[in-house]
Amino acid sequence: MKLNSKFPPEAHAGEHVNPDRQDLTTISSLTLAHYNERADDFWKGTREHDVGQNIAALLKHIKGESPYTILDFGCGPGRDLKTFAKLGHIPVGLDGAARFVEMARAYSGCEVWHQDFLRLDLPDGHFDGIFANASLFHIPGRALPRVLKELHATLKPDGVLFSSNPRGDNEEGWSRGRYGAYHTIEAWRGYMIAAEFIEVTHYYRPAGLPREQQPWLASVWRKPGR
Repeated sequence: MKLNSKFPPEAHAGEHVNPDRQDLTTISSLTLAHYNERADDFWKGTREHDVGQNIAALLKHIKGESPYTILDFGCGPGRDLKTFAKLGHIPVGLDGAARFVEMARAYSGCEVWHQDFLRLDLPDGHFDGIFANASLFHIPGRALPRVLKELHATLKPDGVLFSSNPRGDNEEGWSRGRYGAYHTIEAWRGYMIAAEFIEVTHYYRPAGLPREQQPWLASVWRKPGR
């Protein structure tokens, strides 16, 4: 299934293109352009979001003594970087949108890497945890196996990856100027296991609501130890 099989009008007026036939560079550049152009509005709309449940889910399952070195994958303007730093950890941000990188550095005071999700350059065995909150769903399904293997490689043995994505019925395509892939837990589990992660737990958000009112799928995964 395809969520939307054409370019968003504001990104490429009048052209209808099947996402399966678009090159990954085009998909990434248009999605990043959307965020760069709307960075200030995005910050105003998300600055007060409470993702404490997700942060706790990551930290709870990291082994060893803190402080932990954490990659905030898709850090946006830096909200969660600042939270991790206040908790005494060593967070490093990563985002593909140049405007978000500037904002995150200024707001959090943390190190922030400017890297496209589809062209990562990560150190091996470096991080205790990865916090991928509302970011991995932007990766097209055909690129996801490679990206997950790269994230697996940058974790230390026994390291933990947290992800939270809007869930769906395994459709992907364009929606409101951004490319997204929306997985069921079964499909997401398949991708993660293929990348050699071990499932720790998963849950749906917001907490305490009927499933049909919980659009977010959160999950925690571990890289096997030596």
